[in-house]
Amino acid sequence: MGRESVVKETSFDSYLAEAGKEKGEASWNKAHRLNVHEDTNHDGVIDARDKKTTSAFDLWHSHPVEEVGHRWGMTIDLTTCTGCSACVTACNIENNVSVVGKDEVLRHRDMHWIRIDRYYASDFSLEKGEEEGVGVIDSYGRMEDPSENPQTVHMPMMCQHCNHAPCETVCPVAATTHSNEGLNQMTYNRCIGTRYCANNCPYKVRRFNWFNYKGYKKFEHVNPAHDSLARLILNPDVTVRARGVMEKCSMCVQRIQSGKLDAKKSGTPILDGQIKTACAESCPSNAINFGDLNDNGSEVRTISENNRAYHALEEVGVKPNIFYMTKVRNS
Repeated sequence: MGRESVVKETSFDSYLAEAGKEKGEASWNKAHRLNVHEDTNHDGVIDARDKKTTSAFDLWHSHPVEEVGHRWGMTIDLTTCTGCSACVTACNIENNVSVVGKDEVLRHRDMHWIRIDRYYASDFSLEKGEEEGVGVIDSYGRMEDPSENPQTVHMPMMCQHCNHAPCETVCPVAATTHSNEGLNQMTYNRCIGTRYCANNCPYKVRRFNWFNYKGYKKFEHVNPAHDSLARLILNPDVTVRARGVMEKCSMCVQRIQSGKLDAKKSGTPILDGQIKTACAESCPSNAINFGDLNDNGSEVRTISENNRAYHALEEVGVKPNIFYMTKVRNS
């Protein structure tokens, strides 16, 4: 497992040279293949050349999510993402995410449901090392040398709403479950804060709430919810989590429910683009798209089938509902 398992990038010339290839076939977005103990290439020998794609493996029983009803998902284009963090701010405001301050952040108790990961590209590469006669180990060492003008990749990372979510299988009280619309959901009043789910999450996007609102000193004198102006601080459509529970991206489930109710009242189907998450709505470069992956005409479905689309940590086999688009550089 290397960096290319998380973030993928290529040059514009390389992209054009293989733009017509099927998804998973281009050199800059190869489908991950795992070794198996069977003769997959039919050469009469079982060896390291026998591999299967991750989609061929399934450790869980299938469930009726794919192509049945809604399956909410998202696409994130690494090429157009500028790392401005507007999505982080919008998510905090929309979902009543605690602002914990510098001291708590230094204790690794930040509460953001979405974060912006930064990856830097080195001037040195394995190909360049081969040309210069540098060994593989030394090449990796050269890649760690700082560049005078480093290239950066900004990668928004939130709960991937995996169809085979590893967090769901370890929770002893079933506080995290999977909906029939592909969402990984949290039941806050059932959570007892074991944090097993955070340990088992390959993306590390779950947050443990250390903040005690009721214990905050200002709550002893006045309840801000009783003041008309202070009511604007919290979104009434989203519950305020108690101390000691896990929380994470809900893919703005309150907006999804509101959109479904509006469509039901008007007697019309949910149109593509009618429902948007806070992060997608606030993104100034339209890098984030949200929609129904089961809708063949939706923009998110079209983008997810593009040959630039991939899953982060695809070889883990958790089958996320969030797709990333390979970053394409000018050079």
